[in-house]
Amino acid sequence: MMPFALIVWGLWLLVLLALWWTVGLRPLPVWTGICVFLTAFLCFFFRDPDRKTPETADAIISGADGIILGVQTLREDQFLKTDAICISVFLSLWDVHVTRAPITGVIREAAYVPGKAIPAYKETSSQVNRYSLMFIEGERTSCLVKQIVGIAARRAIHWPEEGQGVEKGERIGMMKFGSRLDLTFPRKDITVLVEKGQRVKAGETVIARLTGISAQ
Repeated sequence: MMPFALIVWGLWLLVLLALWWTVGLRPLPVWTGICVFLTAFLCFFFRDPDRKTPETADAIISGADGIILGVQTLREDQFLKTDAICISVFLSLWDVHVTRAPITGVIREAAYVPGKAIPAYKETSSQVNRYSLMFIEGERTSCLVKQIVGIAARRAIHWPEEGQGVEKGERIGMMKFGSRLDLTFPRKDITVLVEKGQRVKAGETVIARLTGISAQ
């Protein structure tokens, strides 16, 4: 949040100087109020509340706050190399934008891929927009995490590097100012529990369960 807040208050200082040299300081309260409002919005947007992650072994959790855009079956040949299920979450400006790991595992690849910036709710945004990806290899399944930017969102960052282990529910990245998260799993490994239009919370909502293992 700090760089954005510094930009806001830096602009405020420039406006203050311009007012002082031209019309005096009478409009100062208005501009100060605008800066306070923008700073408050940045604090709200970059909030990072604690979450209680389910401890059941077969639970796969949502990596983002937002609305389920859809659950799609597809073929993923780059990382999973098998038939897969992609669960997409759309984040509005009002959602928490911290991304959390849906499973426990090791980051086998982490990268940023350039692209376009069409609205993140459109299906084609998953293929053409710029995004940050993390491929997590777990003990019982793997997950491809794609943080996809939209029109307002211009940056999607990941924090863990290749070879680093992550725990289910751990903070692993952030999408800034509205975006989309795609979570892709091998189809044979999971049973999906969510549907289009459902609201989910990162680190808490169980979006799928691993097949063939006990919930304990």
